[in-house]
Amino acid sequence: MKLGIIGLPQSGKTTVFEALAKNISESAHKGEDRIAAIRVPDSRIDKLSAMYEPQKTTYAQVEYFLPGSARAKKDQTADQSIWTATRDCDALIHVIRNHAAAGFEDKSPDDKFRHLEQELILSDLVVVEKRLERLELDHKRGRKMDSEEQALLIDCRHNLENEIPLRRMTDLATARQLRGFALLSAKPMLLLFNNDDDDERLPEISHLSETEDCLVIRGKLEHELAQMAPEDAAAFLGEFNISESATDRVIRRSYELLGLISFFTVGKDEVRAWTIKKATQAVDAAEAVHSDMKKGFIRAEILAYNDLMDAGSYAEARKKGTVRLEGKTYEVKDGDIINFRFNV
Repeated sequence: MKLGIIGLPQSGKTTVFEALAKNISESAHKGEDRIAAIRVPDSRIDKLSAMYEPQKTTYAQVEYFLPGSARAKKDQTADQSIWTATRDCDALIHVIRNHAAAGFEDKSPDDKFRHLEQELILSDLVVVEKRLERLELDHKRGRKMDSEEQALLIDCRHNLENEIPLRRMTDLATARQLRGFALLSAKPMLLLFNNDDDDERLPEISHLSETEDCLVIRGKLEHELAQMAPEDAAAFLGEFNISESATDRVIRRSYELLGLISFFTVGKDEVRAWTIKKATQAVDAAEAVHSDMKKGFIRAEILAYNDLMDAGSYAEARKKGTVRLEGKTYEVKDGDIINFRFNV
């Protein structure tokens, strides 16, 4: 999972990135791309690792990406290069400054959100228009045109021209024929409000959809906490009424926004978390581990995490009858411990 961090100038994108990634760099050039791979905290992995004492414990990972402007080509503006760099992200984190900043006219958070939203929509509209022009040109040259793709693109253009982000149009956001365009306004979005140290309030944003979520971060404060030793930071969390780190909160909300869950594979060699979409079938979950497992899939041996904890061991869970065999179409649940049976 890769999340791109975007925002208007002076929104605090770098401060938020460094707070989330706990990656503080005084020497980082403003024009450089920055990326950080973060371990997804999961107490279930901790307990499974303690139970199996494996040679290796592997947590799920999430990547935060902060695009720079140094990549701009001669025929591109800095904004265009940022949008190009962000297109391969699974979701966007839109950082919105929600406090006064010296030298800047203070617009409402809602206005700031709409401003950048329009930029994303315009960027997508350019991509859609170019593709439609190309399809029409190919048609004039006698080449066969994909009428379904054309219809989807025309639908995209209609929505974008009416300032409707494509993430709100499920059929378009998930259309197979449009995946290659990686349209920015089709990506789920987490609005991250960058508040003052003593402000926990969530501002009002009008007309949000289920593909958009909101969260408050006190960027400057969390940035300072990220530089402290864990035991020192813990002492300040209660003082500022912070129950968990910004990283943990953002990761959890990102999983919910993208509809992600984790399943586990366990053994003496490795205990590992795997990230998949909700409602993923067992045969496709097997492919996440190894393509051969999908090709030669026979059965999936399933044990729910809570059932294992209740039993105390895999052997006891088997005696209790909570270990079961499932076929290809079984929908994997969050926390399932799976042993894939396959033959290639």
